[in-house]
Amino acid sequence: MYLFQVSAEFDWQKILMGEEDWLFIPEVIFRSMVMFVIALTALRILGKRGVRQLSIFELVVIITLGSAAGDPMFYKDVGILPALGVFTVIVTLYYFVTFLVGKNKKFEQLIEGKPVCLIEEGVFSIENFKKETLAHDEFFAELRIKGVSQLGQIEHAIIETNGDISIFFYADHEVKPGLSIMPSPFADQETSICAPGVYSCTFCGNTELVPAETANHTCHKCKKNKWVKASLRKRIT
Repeated sequence: MYLFQVSAEFDWQKILMGEEDWLFIPEVIFRSMVMFVIALTALRILGKRGVRQLSIFELVVIITLGSAAGDPMFYKDVGILPALGVFTVIVTLYYFVTFLVGKNKKFEQLIEGKPVCLIEEGVFSIENFKKETLAHDEFFAELRIKGVSQLGQIEHAIIETNGDISIFFYADHEVKPGLSIMPSPFADQETSICAPGVYSCTFCGNTELVPAETANHTCHKCKKNKWVKASLRKRIT
């Protein structure tokens, strides 16, 4: 009885329809169909470049088009023609900026950035890595998805302008000992080398032969002192 009374006190009309009445539903359906066609047409005009993995510039374009398409679908006070005007302006600006990008290399780098090498010959490019908002764990996850288990398998790893990571591998016979990026081995970090062997710095990936037991052994490249056993694992493809 109490639940029924509470339910009766709810304004179901307002909960379900807001300030509009039920007659607005057919209009929403019509608006949605029209804006869907306009959005589909705009993306088709932009071409395949607008629907693959996006650069920052392309992402801004898609977000702007999505906002312009969404509002007229269910806001009664937002007309379809103004939204169509927004689409026209955005598509025109896209072509204008794309034209300038093709003509001027500096403008291209300003708008889209440039590829950055993050790993060179199995070792992190520390200065380049600092410029990217990419955590080690996130980067390692990306590498594992591409079949990498240790950095010695990689000749170069480059982050592209669209955020994708391109990897150029050593041939199997050229793979060298490197920093393992598998969760368990990477977790076994130590500051003191307990036995001679090949170890990798967990900060920069530099790999060294440590000939004897050493306390607080310092990396020759980055001067850090956390190490894990190096891995010589080949890629399995």
